[in-house]
Amino acid sequence: MEKLKNRWLIVTSAVGIHISIGSVYAWSNFTNPLMEQYNWTASQVQLTFSLAILFLGLSAAFLGHFVEKHGPRKSGLLASAFFGIGVFCTGFAVKFESLPLLYICYGVLGGIGLGVGYIAPVSTLVKWFPDRRGMATGMAIMGFGFAAAISSPIMDYLIKNTGIANTFFILGAAYFIVMTVSSLYLAKPPDNWTPRGYKEKVEAGKISADLAQLTANEAVKTSRFYYLWIMLFINITCGIAILSAASPLAQESIGMSSIEAAAFVGVLGIFNGLGRIGWASASDYLGRPNTYTAFFAIQIVLFALLPFTTISILFQIMLAIIYTCYGGGFSSIPAYIGDIFGTKQLGAIHGYILTAWAAAGVAGPMFAAWVKDATGSYGNSLLFFAGLFVVAFVVSLLIRLDIKKQKERGSAHAS
Repeated sequence: MEKLKNRWLIVTSAVGIHISIGSVYAWSNFTNPLMEQYNWTASQVQLTFSLAILFLGLSAAFLGHFVEKHGPRKSGLLASAFFGIGVFCTGFAVKFESLPLLYICYGVLGGIGLGVGYIAPVSTLVKWFPDRRGMATGMAIMGFGFAAAISSPIMDYLIKNTGIANTFFILGAAYFIVMTVSSLYLAKPPDNWTPRGYKEKVEAGKISADLAQLTANEAVKTSRFYYLWIMLFINITCGIAILSAASPLAQESIGMSSIEAAAFVGVLGIFNGLGRIGWASASDYLGRPNTYTAFFAIQIVLFALLPFTTISILFQIMLAIIYTCYGGGFSSIPAYIGDIFGTKQLGAIHGYILTAWAAAGVAGPMFAAWVKDATGSYGNSLLFFAGLFVVAFVVSLLIRLDIKKQKERGSAHAS
């Protein structure tokens, strides 16, 4: 028999993949160098990032079944091939001064690698940690959140010392190696495996058993699936809008200079990462329904108060809390999926749910920019987002009713 793998090394492997693909959030390091060197416009360069996020969502949705059928190792290797080769070949796009090639290599190929690389390790961790799902997935997704902070100084150094094209060659090769090595250790736990003491905790009521064991095609026929989708969409739409406008919002609301605002945005990124591990770990004790209801209750208040807040330190604390809720929404969703749909095809269901990310990535920043253009202030969009969070809050209560009905139905069948 094959020796049982160490589940904490599975976590390490997952973090290795997520730190690599999370570097996509450091794309802005290339914006000014590409604009200055090739006279490309900001929108032309920014489209590369938008395409990468779009294909992240699409590939997560379409390749979720591949993850379930072929397992995390092959899926991870597929992700390392697409992302590593995509980033490496972006160097050729820069050398040939070709925007279409830039979009294909980084946006399409890199984006496909992002999607598969995002869901494969996370769905595996949920299966290895039925006792601490939130904490395990939170650690991996925290790696995705912190990746920009790790990658940015490296990218800046390489661009200045080796040139833009060589930076992509070096990074592409490095990501390919790290992701390949990480993927080789990934594996599902054996069938019917549980950690020591898990069954006893379930029987004692300390850990809730999964609500159901559904396939992806069964899950999308339930109202619970759409409740989850709406909650994630609203949380990401409002969060990304704040992310895209944090610097100008701080400047117009509390009079920060552009340098101070840039430093503040960097600090907020840390709270984004901490929220991913903090909220996800807390959800193991609070329960996923309570965690999501808390996200929305907190953000209704903060988004409603932000436009009227002129005290600098209070404004900064409020934004920091919003960033933790934004990150926590990402890291808690895989565990929530496992709780209510089981682990039978968790990767595929997670992939479907992540289409909310692709949609929100377009909707959030565009709406915030439109309100700014129409009214002259980002603050006016915040009140609308507070209203959206009221909708999300209501949905977080509706999913509880749905879960309660399912439990009662299950009890009736059991008796």
